[in-house]
Amino acid sequence: MKRTVVFLSLIISALVLTSCNSNDPKKIELKSEDDKTFYAMGFMLGGNLQRLSLTDAEIAALYKGISMAAKNEKSEVDMAKYQNRIQEVFKSRMDKVSQKEKDSGKAYLEKFVAQEGATKTASGLAYKVMKEGTGATPSAEDVVEVHYHGTLLDGTVFDSSVKRGKTISFPLNRVIKGWTEGLQTMKEGGKSKFVIPADLAYGEAGAPPSIPGGATLVFEVELFKVTKAAEANKPEPKSPKKK
Repeated sequence: MKRTVVFLSLIISALVLTSCNSNDPKKIELKSEDDKTFYAMGFMLGGNLQRLSLTDAEIAALYKGISMAAKNEKSEVDMAKYQNRIQEVFKSRMDKVSQKEKDSGKAYLEKFVAQEGATKTASGLAYKVMKEGTGATPSAEDVVEVHYHGTLLDGTVFDSSVKRGKTISFPLNRVIKGWTEGLQTMKEGGKSKFVIPADLAYGEAGAPPSIPGGATLVFEVELFKVTKAAEANKPEPKSPKKK
């Protein structure tokens, strides 16, 4: 409930920023640093609107409510009556978007397995070895150093260490389930492609604004180094005291 209220607050904030000006938003010039700051805020918050698939009429109705409340005008509907309805509509829209993503993901994953010869595990993860490694294979407790490139099904990049030009290291049991399982099929020096369904990624909630609820994710991962848990947790040697 609390998360829903917070999320609705973000949406309302975004609408206030975008709806208060009747001009075409694309024609508004960002002249000052404050203009650019509020634009960045609106762009960030407005990304959440995609998850509700609002029509122009629904956006207009939402803004009308904001405007009337801000001016201390009387509501045109019985607010007590619509409290529960707000939650129902919100959940229904989110579930609809999530299910659409899941259906698309299932079809993509099945095609990946059938046409590219990928392997599907019991959990639902699919992976294809792009380059065989020759070094150590990590366990879930180990620390791995990798390069990765993550996209949505349409190719939209949501995160990429490759683009940043810097590898990343982390304990393998502190990431999404699809990564924890997938990396354990690899060896140092290897590269694989993973197709990770929502249940093994960010689930129904997603990771807004970049990853919608129910999204299946595609990763290309290159494993550079495995540091065994015992070695990674070993305390740093103390420096000798200066005399």
